[in-house]
Amino acid sequence: MSDLKFTRRGVLKSGAALGAAGVAPSFFVRNAWAQDFTNNPGNGSSVVLGFNVPQTGAYADEGADELRAYQLAVKHINGEGDGGMLNTMTPLSLKGNGVLGKKVEYVTGDTQTKSDAARASAKRMIEKDGAIMITGGSSSGVAVAVQSLCHEAGIIFMAGLTHSNDTTGKDKRKYGFRHFFNAYMSGAALGPVLEARYGKDRNAYHLTADYTWGWTQEESIKNTTEALGWKTTAAVRTPLGAGDFSQYITPVLNSGADVLILNHYGKDMINSLTQAVQFGLRDKQVNGKNFVIVVPLFSRLMAQGAGENIKGILGTTNWNWSLTDAGSQAFVKSFGAEYGFPPSQAAHTCYTQALLYANACETAGTFYPCEVINALEGFKFDGAGNGPTEYRAADHQCFKDVLVVEGNENPSSQFDLLQVVQVVPRAQVEYDPAIFGGELGTCS
Repeated sequence: MSDLKFTRRGVLKSGAALGAAGVAPSFFVRNAWAQDFTNNPGNGSSVVLGFNVPQTGAYADEGADELRAYQLAVKHINGEGDGGMLNTMTPLSLKGNGVLGKKVEYVTGDTQTKSDAARASAKRMIEKDGAIMITGGSSSGVAVAVQSLCHEAGIIFMAGLTHSNDTTGKDKRKYGFRHFFNAYMSGAALGPVLEARYGKDRNAYHLTADYTWGWTQEESIKNTTEALGWKTTAAVRTPLGAGDFSQYITPVLNSGADVLILNHYGKDMINSLTQAVQFGLRDKQVNGKNFVIVVPLFSRLMAQGAGENIKGILGTTNWNWSLTDAGSQAFVKSFGAEYGFPPSQAAHTCYTQALLYANACETAGTFYPCEVINALEGFKFDGAGNGPTEYRAADHQCFKDVLVVEGNENPSSQFDLLQVVQVVPRAQVEYDPAIFGGELGTCS
C-alpha cells in the first residue's frame, strides 16, 4: 500500500512528512477547514467521477453493463444524446450542462469482484485521478469495503449493485448511499408469492455464496420461509467463483428437501442452477411434491446465461426493462439506441446513482460532501423507474416498489426472459433501520 496520505484539501504528502509534522499516521488525514475537501475541483472546468466495476471475475457481466450505464449517464449529464431520465426525473436541478457548470469526466477501475482489488482501484482513483465521487461494484463485499474507504477519505460513495443487508445496515456509512434494494426486501416481497404458489409445508435446502451478501440473503429468506411454516433442511456455504457446484448439489438429492434455494448471483448462479437442472432436480418428486428451485435475486443477464433452465423459477429484481413507466421507457430507449439491447437492473441502478449524485450537487450548489449528503438524505423523487422513491435519511437506503419475477415459459425474444408476476408496494418491504444496527457516523 502507498504511504501517501490525504488532507481534506486533497494535497498529497508523504508519510514521512506527515510524521515529521507531528501528525499521527493514518490513511486519510483531514484538516480543519470546513469548506475545503478532498479533490475539491475549485475553479477547474471539469469534475472527475470514479466508476469502479467488476471487469473480471464472477460478476463481470454485470460490471460491463454497469460501465455502459455510467458512460450513458455522463453523456446525458453533459447535455449529449437524448437526455434519458433527465427528461422524466422530478424534482430535478440538472440542466444538461454538466454539474455546476463543470463538464463531467470519468476514470474506471476493475474490482475483480474482490474487496482488496476494489479498495486498491478506488484508492488510486481518489489519489491519482482526483475522483470526487466513487460508484459501482457488483458485490456487497466490495461495496462494504469501498464504502468504508470512501468514508475515511471524505468522498461520497454511490453504491452500485449491492444486495446485502449490511451495506445500509451494520456497515452503513455517512458518505455511502444505496439505490439498490436489499435481502430483507427480497424476502418480504417473495414470501407471499412462495406461499401462494407452493404452500406452507416445504423443506428447503440453501446453497449460499460465502460472503456478506450470501449470509444476509440466506438469513432473510430463511426468516421469511420459516415464518410461513417451511423447515430448513440444510444451509451450505459455497465459495465465490466456484465454477463447479456438483459436490454441493449431490447431497441435495437425498436430503429430504423439496426446495433448493440458490443464494448465488452472476456466473455462480448460472453454473449452480444449470448443474442442479442437469442433476435432475427439477424433474424430481419429493415428499409427494414437485421439487422446486428458487433464486431469490434474479437478473436478466443471469437469465440469459442460464437459458432454458430459468423457466418457471421465481425470484426478485430491483427493476426490469419491461416496465412501462415514463422513466423506465426513457432509459430503455436511450440505452437501446446506444448499445443495441435493453439494459439490466445493474445498468439501471448505476445510471440512476450517477444522476442522483450529480443532481444533489446541483441542488446543493456545491461539491462539498456534507452539503451533498444533506441534499441526498430524505430525498424523494419520481420518474426513475419503480414509482415514487425515497433515500431514507436514517440509513441511506432507497425505498421503492420491488418486483417479483419468474422465468418466462414462452419468451418473445432473447431478452424477454423474466416476466413480472407481482409489483410489491414499498410499504410491504419497509422496516425499522434499528433491526440491523450500525451507525452512519458524521460528515466532518
